[in-house]
Amino acid sequence: MTDVERLSLLDVAPRKATRVQLVLGFACIYVVWGSTYLAIRFGIATIPPFIMGAVRFLIAGMALYAWSRTRGAPKPTRLEWRNSAIIGTLLLFVGNGAVSWAEQRVSSGMTSLLVSTVPLWVVLCELWEGTKPRLLQILGVGIGLVGVALLVLPTDGKLSSAAVDPLGALVLAIGSLSWTIGSLYSRRAVLAKPATVAIAMQMLSAGVLLFGLAVVTGEFHGLKMANISTRSIWALLYLIVLGSLVGFSTYMWLLRVASPAAVGTYAYVNPVVAVLLGVAFAGERLPPQAIVAMLIIVGGVAMVSLAPRFARVLT
Repeated sequence: MTDVERLSLLDVAPRKATRVQLVLGFACIYVVWGSTYLAIRFGIATIPPFIMGAVRFLIAGMALYAWSRTRGAPKPTRLEWRNSAIIGTLLLFVGNGAVSWAEQRVSSGMTSLLVSTVPLWVVLCELWEGTKPRLLQILGVGIGLVGVALLVLPTDGKLSSAAVDPLGALVLAIGSLSWTIGSLYSRRAVLAKPATVAIAMQMLSAGVLLFGLAVVTGEFHGLKMANISTRSIWALLYLIVLGSLVGFSTYMWLLRVASPAAVGTYAYVNPVVAVLLGVAFAGERLPPQAIVAMLIIVGGVAMVSLAPRFARVLT
């Protein structure tokens, strides 16, 4: 979800929601989005990562686009398609593509933890653009980076002793930075309305690029449907229906009935959910160094995410 999409939703008059609806909504983005990392791991076990991403976003994008248009959404302009293609490339093609590829080398829990550093990247990129961060955000970035260093730096000078595979961590860092740049670009970009159309266009753009990358990297060579496990197929369906369609829809609804700060808490809840699910269902194990790093990173991200709320309380 891009910042422009968030703002366009906030322009709509808020709707009332019951406590039960809010609890279910937050449970959805906490658990569903946190579980997508495990689903990706199960999916790429027998489906090449770029093929899986292409199928996921093409199907979800086509379904969402068709649904939006049948409900009266206007046809997007060429400018809106261009902007959505740029955002889709940065967020989903590079950002999510990096996650799918890296999970071949990094556990699902550790992947989610490194991806959760996006709020830290946002502060650094905004600082580069000239936006002065709050003191609490600066402290949060510093703490978060300490946690990342604890994950990726070897303890005895050997790369093999690092808690996370260095190449996988590098790819995830590039993906997170790309996601951040795409989010910042979306603040100024002209996007199609309603937001569901823009999201669908971003998915379609990323799906086409991922399909092309799968062709170039030879993922289709030797691929046989008979070799794809039932678990991988179910994981792909889960990512399409719950990860892409239900998750985004719930997120957009929450932005209309709850505060952005409250909704933003998913950034540091998702990693905890992902780590617990990875341990419970994928047999992933966390070394003590990784556990300490997780607590530090989550704490730093929480400080960055909640800084605006604390600033309003103190003023």
